[in-house]
Amino acid sequence: MQALDEKELLIQKDYIKQAKKIAGELEQKLGHKPTFAIITFGCQMNARDSEKLIGIMDEIGFVNNGEDEKSDFVLYNTCTVRDNANQKVYGRLGVLSNLKKKNPQMKIALCGCMMQEPSVIEKIKKSYRHVDLIFGTHNIFKFAELLVTMYESDRMVIDIWDNTERIVEDLPVKRKYSFKSGINIMFGCNNFCSYCIVPYVRGRERSREPKDIIREIEALVKDGVVEVMLLGQNVNSYGKTLESPMTFAELLQEIEQIEGLKRIRFMTSHPKDLSDDLIQVMKHSKKICRHLHLPLQSGSSRILKEMNRRYTKEQYLALANKLRTEIPDLSLTTDLIVGFPGETPEDVDETIDVVKQVGYDNAFTFIYSKRTGTPAAAMENQVDEALAHEGFDRLLKVVQDTAKERALMMQGQTMEALVEEMNAQDDTLVTGRLSNNMIVHFPGDASMIGQLVMVKLVECKGFYYLGERV
Repeated sequence: MQALDEKELLIQKDYIKQAKKIAGELEQKLGHKPTFAIITFGCQMNARDSEKLIGIMDEIGFVNNGEDEKSDFVLYNTCTVRDNANQKVYGRLGVLSNLKKKNPQMKIALCGCMMQEPSVIEKIKKSYRHVDLIFGTHNIFKFAELLVTMYESDRMVIDIWDNTERIVEDLPVKRKYSFKSGINIMFGCNNFCSYCIVPYVRGRERSREPKDIIREIEALVKDGVVEVMLLGQNVNSYGKTLESPMTFAELLQEIEQIEGLKRIRFMTSHPKDLSDDLIQVMKHSKKICRHLHLPLQSGSSRILKEMNRRYTKEQYLALANKLRTEIPDLSLTTDLIVGFPGETPEDVDETIDVVKQVGYDNAFTFIYSKRTGTPAAAMENQVDEALAHEGFDRLLKVVQDTAKERALMMQGQTMEALVEEMNAQDDTLVTGRLSNNMIVHFPGDASMIGQLVMVKLVECKGFYYLGERV
């Protein structure tokens, strides 16, 4: 497989050269360098994919203006975890339809998880015929080739793969931040939670080789990166598909040895696969951030079984207690779903009970979204929308109150923050992120961006702090 991937890399580099010629011809025709916008919906995996797509557009000579309504080429990198994400894309395509009538030179492309659903492709072919290119999650490495095909064709180009084992390294990437970066350590998911479309659109798990991950991070550190986010649908099951298996805990120990790297983050962790070895590696690490995202989804063991989560309320609580005991300064965040088929107000009470017992620092709380093609979508006992909203509101209040209590516990402490950007509301302040993922705003200027500085947490504002540099 590795030889094939090296061959594919050479093929795609040749297509990048061809695409450069096309960009030059477009510049002559348009009277300006062709512009592009890549709009990302969804998770950090999608954000990382978009950096790869932007890297190729940048390499071939397009200018990124970030404005979909004013670009010569527009690409939506889509998410399909919830229905409202799909509706946003359809809405944007409707807007672009009118713009393309005025500017026939405009090219419109779609990629990402939403494109892996056959019903979506049929709808686009029928109702959004102004789209020029569609591809999915498995063949992003072919982007330059697909661009060339699109510009040389007068038809809608569709290239969707059902699955792949291919991992193509070393294509261009354009990072959003100079000082931090996401790193894919694996792709796909084998868990098949009954509500989730991801395994169907991202495919089966496949892990990258440790040497390739290490090599990529070392290159990033040489380029000024001080913090990496290791990405996977379930990082805790990393390494199982490798010829020489390696656990996620072992990979973290290897990454920690990289000189110049200051911080390591990762997501997402599935509770059923979080090992004692991983807890110990986190406990003793000098670089792994004091934050763990550990999705619960429901506090009801009955609902968890229907969700195919493969742990009980009691098992989750025991794991959370072990984490809190072994790593007392750990920030725990989670995902929660309300309104799963068959859920009762008493089941929501069970979830609220877990939130109170664990004391999450934050939680992403959602109302269940029915996704066609998942087992949960076919369940007969769908929850009434009003009842789901009622449960959501009750849970959200407890989540917010608990998070505020946890945040207040840090008031007066001095902690290290990575300065990420200028504050959007006040240009005398910079915005930093603590190891535990808490945001802090404090006086500073643009020269501090990318630096790790010590900050005293002066005033808690609920979900963020105002601080001062010390």
